[in-house]
Amino acid sequence: MTAPTPADVYRLTTANRLMIADLLDGLDDAAWRASTLCEGWTVQQMAAHFVQPMLIGFGRFFLVSFRYRGDTARTVDHFTRRLAQRPRTELTALLRRHAADRVDPPRVGPMGPFAETCVHLRDIARPLGLDADVPIGHWRILLGYLTAPGAAPALAPPGRLAGLRLEATDTDWSAGEGALVTGPAEALAMAITGRRAALPDLSGAGVAHLR
Repeated sequence: MTAPTPADVYRLTTANRLMIADLLDGLDDAAWRASTLCEGWTVQQMAAHFVQPMLIGFGRFFLVSFRYRGDTARTVDHFTRRLAQRPRTELTALLRRHAADRVDPPRVGPMGPFAETCVHLRDIARPLGLDADVPIGHWRILLGYLTAPGAAPALAPPGRLAGLRLEATDTDWSAGEGALVTGPAEALAMAITGRRAALPDLSGAGVAHLR
């Protein structure tokens, strides 16, 4: 499989954002208040998180990060909770309006926003019991990135995949050497990025290492 160009990744990210906006528009009040797989965030807060990179410039983000001693996660949470106070219809409208924005964060580049659309979509859908998902080709691209040297530590912490061989059961993809972990491509990517909820969908001797 040919590695996607940055332009390809941006195009796929745009399509995913539009699909997510459609999903959000179809959810009722209870679903918007429901918890996601991101601890402490509801669906409404996740909707706000999707638009945060397009609305909050690097300069503003950098300045606020001093309040949190440079802690990126806490700074992201700060802006996400503020943006989540906006009406739901405004959040989905903003997501559509900025769907094609090319966000290129330091250290991770275009793959960062792309990964977020794939993983955070399922962070919403899994707890709600929804089948909403990105195309399997997107998971192949993301898995290729997560298992390659130089993957962003925030997505695939160093050492997490050491001594593991990963094999997708729903597409022709595999990587690594060692104890076997098999399962759907989505579940593999979700587990690599720290989602314990995906572990029951995986099998093999290497699952204990991931857990």
